[in-house]
Amino acid sequence: MIQSNYRGTLIVEQARILAHDAFAGAQHVLRVQAPKQAARAQPGQFVHLQVAPRLPLRRPLSIMRASARAGWLEFLYKAVGEGTRLLAQCQIGDTLDMLGPIGRPFQIRQPRPMLIGGGVGMPPMIFLAESLRRGPQQPLVILGSEVPFPFQARPSQIMVPGMPPEAIGAMPLLEDWGIASRLASLQGYPGCLQGYVTQLVQHWLDALTPIQRQDVGLYACGPEPMLQAVTRLAAEYQLPVQVSLEEYMACATGGCAGCVVPVHGEEGMTMQRVCVDGPIFDGHTIYPDIPPEAPRV
Repeated sequence: MIQSNYRGTLIVEQARILAHDAFAGAQHVLRVQAPKQAARAQPGQFVHLQVAPRLPLRRPLSIMRASARAGWLEFLYKAVGEGTRLLAQCQIGDTLDMLGPIGRPFQIRQPRPMLIGGGVGMPPMIFLAESLRRGPQQPLVILGSEVPFPFQARPSQIMVPGMPPEAIGAMPLLEDWGIASRLASLQGYPGCLQGYVTQLVQHWLDALTPIQRQDVGLYACGPEPMLQAVTRLAAEYQLPVQVSLEEYMACATGGCAGCVVPVHGEEGMTMQRVCVDGPIFDGHTIYPDIPPEAPRV
């Protein structure tokens, strides 16, 4: 049963595949025509997709880009299980039963947002960056991957104070938008920092003055260890942090409560649903081992 606060906001569409490109590391970029959902999509939200008629349970996919004008949505996913492997076989012109957009989006509250994406956690950061490209904020995007990036990195033309000299690679799309980005990997890819995304974040934060750091907020999506490390960094520098969580889910509308996580607030711990109470949460409330004096988002 759809929860009352989402009644009337979720849309089911037969999404027609416009493009479906494969990349190294079993990665795929999928673009579908879904005008009603594209008109409502916000950074941090996801869709629930039926990948094949014989698999009744849907798969959640984070939205990477949306065009309300052209009516399309775009996703990056990795084929790791039966469902996503079946999805990878779908062709241009096929239709997919899609429910969305779902979840609470990111809320940008600082003039210097630092966006951090790891692996298949990159899509929400790209969508968030695109939403900020004409605004007053000055976003910096840090992306990390242990398989080849699903784009051809190129040397950045945008200077970023504090970045190690070897970290010159950037995502071309972000560069075209005038948004600075840098890349990290442990795989020795050209132009990338040989290390973790949090190391690049720390280099940048250390190059700022204390006054400048007051304007910074961290926004992250990626593997659980990465989110923990980002939240720990936020606590160390006394910064707000929002994290996007991923969980197995059945209904994605709040009815089954199969995707609950413990959230630690001022009044104690509550169990909240990643699908409709999230997927965006204050990182300091998700990881209670982080020092309590860290600011709240």
